Amino acid sequence: MTLTNRTPEPAVQNIFDKIAPQYDQMNSVISLGTHRIWRKRVMSMMAVKPGDFALDLCCGTGDWTLALARAVGPAGRVVGLDFSPVMIREADRKVRAAKYADRITLREGDAMQLPYPDNSFNVVTIGFGLRNVPDANQVLREMTRVVKPGGQVVCLETSQPTNPVIHAGWQVYFGHVVPLMGSLVAHHYQAYNYLQRSTHSFVSVTQLADMFRTAGLTQVSYRTFNLGAAAVHLGIKPY
Repeated sequence: MTLTNRTPEPAVQNIFDKIAPQYDQMNSVISLGTHRIWRKRVMSMMAVKPGDFALDLCCGTGDWTLALARAVGPAGRVVGLDFSPVMIREADRKVRAAKYADRITLREGDAMQLPYPDNSFNVVTIGFGLRNVPDANQVLREMTRVVKPGGQVVCLETSQPTNPVIHAGWQVYFGHVVPLMGSLVAHHYQAYNYLQRSTHSFVSVTQLADMFRTAGLTQVSYRTFNLGAAAVHLGIKPY
C-alpha cells in the first residue's frame, strides 16, 4: 500500500468525529460558501438518471448524498458511507428532515474495502474525502470495482492553484487563516490544522487524473473551481 495520507486512520476518524457538529458551518466559512456552488456544478456535469443506484463515499453530513437522492428520484436509491459514526448521525438527521429515508441508506464503513459486489452502482462519488484516506489509489480501485460498466466515478476535492501569485495567497489562507477560523468557530484548531495539511500535501489535478486512469477508468476529465482551489474529476468504467 502506497500511503497518500500518512496520518493514522484512527486519528483521522477521531478528528471528524469531533468536528461533525460544526462541519457544515466550517465548510461554509472555509470555502466562503462556494462549496455548495461547486457541488451544484458537479451535479450538472454528471450523468445521474432517475432510477439510478448511487454510492456516496466519505459522505460526511450528507449534502452530496441528498443531492444524489434528488437526482435519482423516488425510483432510485443512494447509499451514503462514512467511517465516522458521528458524521453518519448528522447525515441521518438531514435525511429524515428531507423525508428521503425511503431512498437513502446510511452506512458506517471503510472506503478502502467496500462491502459491495462488483458492478453494483450506476455512479460512485467521493466529496472532499479522497485526501483523507490512507491510500487514495486503493479507494479509486474500489470505486471502479463497484461501479457498473458504463457507470461514472466522480471525485470533488480541494486542490492547489497553479498560478504562483494565487498559490502564495492560497498557502497563507489555508496554512494560517483556516486553522485560526477552526479555533474560533469550531474550537478545534488542531483538527483544521490537519485539514489544511492534508489539502496541501495531496496530489495535483494532473496526478489525480493519472490515478483515475491507473484505476481502470476511461474518458477521464477534470475541471477546476475558484482558480484551482478545488477540482472535480470524472471517469467512466469501460465495458
